[in-house]
Amino acid sequence: MNRERLRKDAVSIFDAGVKAADPENAVKRHLGLEDGVLHVNGRRYELQGFDNIYVIGAGKAAAPMARAVEDILGDRITAGIINVKHGYTAALKKIKINEASHPVPDEAGLKGAREIAGLLGKTGERDLVIFLISGGGSALLPLPAEGLTLGDKRELTERMLESGAAIHEMNVLRKHVSQVKGGRLAKLACPSALISLILSDVIGDDLDAIASGPTVPDRSTFGDCVEIIGKYGLRGKLPAGVAGYIERGAKGGEEETPKPGDPAFRRTENVIVGSNVEAARAAKEKASALGYHSLILSTSIGGETSGAARLHAAIAREVVSSGNPVEAPACIISGGETTVTVRGMGTGGRNQEFALAAAIDIEGLENVLVLSGGTDGTDGPTDAAGAMADGGTIRRARELGLDAARHLAENDSYNFFKPLGDLLVTGPTNTNVMDLRVLLVSKSR
Repeated sequence: MNRERLRKDAVSIFDAGVKAADPENAVKRHLGLEDGVLHVNGRRYELQGFDNIYVIGAGKAAAPMARAVEDILGDRITAGIINVKHGYTAALKKIKINEASHPVPDEAGLKGAREIAGLLGKTGERDLVIFLISGGGSALLPLPAEGLTLGDKRELTERMLESGAAIHEMNVLRKHVSQVKGGRLAKLACPSALISLILSDVIGDDLDAIASGPTVPDRSTFGDCVEIIGKYGLRGKLPAGVAGYIERGAKGGEEETPKPGDPAFRRTENVIVGSNVEAARAAKEKASALGYHSLILSTSIGGETSGAARLHAAIAREVVSSGNPVEAPACIISGGETTVTVRGMGTGGRNQEFALAAAIDIEGLENVLVLSGGTDGTDGPTDAAGAMADGGTIRRARELGLDAARHLAENDSYNFFKPLGDLLVTGPTNTNVMDLRVLLVSKSR
């Protein structure tokens, strides 16, 4: 099997996974209307008991999720507004779309968040609020705590991204410097009935971590924020306003996020409509249909990107040498979300860096290919979803004067793969269920 066939198969397998995470279909699998009764994951809502239905949302998949809700409820919707990443839109009739920046929040996101909070402030006990949450929702719903600015929030996000902190650790801090995260949006919506439809982008589908858990009781504390700041050496690096707010909170001087048992959650229902697991399963089915012996390694791969890449490269070598854990032709699929500790000044993202680190370790294995891509179509601050590498990548790079080790040290994976033509470019997918990695090993010639 030649390199081009491996590339084509890998992209097809990745695309099948992304398609399975389609947000519109995911919502329609869990939401239905029959004879004036809204069915949500087995629960019934008699719509005649509500005066108004409002739809709000935030995230990269919010637009297609909103389109599904419009298809189901139509003119029953009173009004709505969603915040989405620039370019991640859909044609909607009743629900307003506000495009904003991700992963670093901007003024447009702040404006939209204020509009959402203002709408919730008008709701009452006979209203129903449907909240659509997906990956990117945390950055796309920026409403800083009183006394903090968007600049404070933006700088906090940038410092956390550079530190290599895991997404759930970033979200602990985001929750505690926000008016809507960490269960506080549910408090704003109370006493309305609140349904949150959630497309998960976190390992383990932890509800209070997805988009920083705006409608979920928060288990973390200001004390946890202090520990995370210390763990990643961020003392003295965060905005003074943020640092002071967290310090006051740890001493009881600022209100904690709402915890389990808070009456704000009495009429709140949270439903996960899609996740990385569905994407990985669909990718596996596609690989099997293409003739590969397929295996899902895990949908919970986290940690430092380079280390995860070396693990996958080691598995590739094992398949080649012993036929374990599956015989060639083999397809090993993994999901999750790794992190990159930024030490250089280059351009790239965790998926491109994964492919670069793997390329170094699979050098010379001409029958092996690795693809790593973000299901949202965006990897870091680039136009690529990820990249591909095979056993001949390093050799071809040398012929172009590219030094793989230097590019890896500089976190410059984008400029390594671009001249090779090995970037994975999908454009916005309007979904986000973390990353998918496809490891292919063909039979030896």
